Amino acid sequence: MRIVDRYVGRSVAVSSALVLLVLLSLFSFISFIGELGDIGKGNYGLFDAVQYVLLTLPSQAYQIIPLVALLGTTLGLGILAHNNELVVLRTSGVSLVRIVVSVMKVGLVLILISVALGEWAAPWSEQYAQSLRATAMLEPVTLRTEEGFWARDGNSFINIKKVLSDGRLEDIDIYEIDDQYRLYKLIHAGSASYLGNEWLLEDIVSRSISEERVVAKKLPQIAWNTLINPELLDVVAVKPEKLSGWGLFNYIGYLNENGLEAGRYELALWGKIMSPVTTGVMVFLSVPFIFGSLRTVSITQRILTSAFIGIGFHLFNQTVNYVALVYRVDPAFSATTPTVLFFILALYLMRRAN
Repeated sequence: MRIVDRYVGRSVAVSSALVLLVLLSLFSFISFIGELGDIGKGNYGLFDAVQYVLLTLPSQAYQIIPLVALLGTTLGLGILAHNNELVVLRTSGVSLVRIVVSVMKVGLVLILISVALGEWAAPWSEQYAQSLRATAMLEPVTLRTEEGFWARDGNSFINIKKVLSDGRLEDIDIYEIDDQYRLYKLIHAGSASYLGNEWLLEDIVSRSISEERVVAKKLPQIAWNTLINPELLDVVAVKPEKLSGWGLFNYIGYLNENGLEAGRYELALWGKIMSPVTTGVMVFLSVPFIFGSLRTVSITQRILTSAFIGIGFHLFNQTVNYVALVYRVDPAFSATTPTVLFFILALYLMRRAN
């Protein structure tokens, strides 16, 4: 049976790799075309655009892994069916369940790849890509680190620890330097809200620094005029869906502790949890296409059917998520429902195929 595993697994793995390569090439080309319109803004050039697109590849790969699993498995098994190799396996006494097991072993590899991309590669590369793009396009923003955003506005150096989902900022430090690069003022604000064309800093401690002494005073609130605006922060911010699961978990805890809305982040976390499960379901769902009612049609028709189902799942999943956010449906329920429904569909089709 190891021979069967290797033979079926090799066909599915090669097909999945081919599908992944084709889809990434297509999406990267589309992404690059979209970046061409921004070339020339600030110091953002052609090489920066290429770097940005390459750095977003892990994130794109993570998002399309379920579709790759569905199309790759369908293509791999379809080739075997087209060459009558599956017929030979069945007549040799290999059961449908045994073939499914061989296919699901490849699915397990895809699941592990999905987890590695979602937890490590994609968050890091996406963060670096956004920082690179913002640094080149928007001169005030210079760096995004684990300690928050670092930015420069004239002779002011700004560190923002938290950017909340409603656009407010928390834990802000503003370092003012003179023309001799000496620090003469440090302002710490507990929070900031954008009003019109300026920020309103609240819960402030201002320290004036001279050679003789440091004078500190507390202020309830002050206006802050700066080049930094919500649109700029949105450019460098990594969307919740592209953060790691651990990062989402920690940030949700922070939001809950401070009585802030965490629904979008909870939904993103449950999406992270369900992504490997969805990949497995997509692999399982592809099997009935080959052994079921579609066994008499061409490989092209099988691939098109798989593509339509994969796209349909994505659209259905996005719709359920948006509805859940609007009507405050439990994130766990909304994130798991599409995958569960498609798993039931897979079981139904498998029963008919068997």
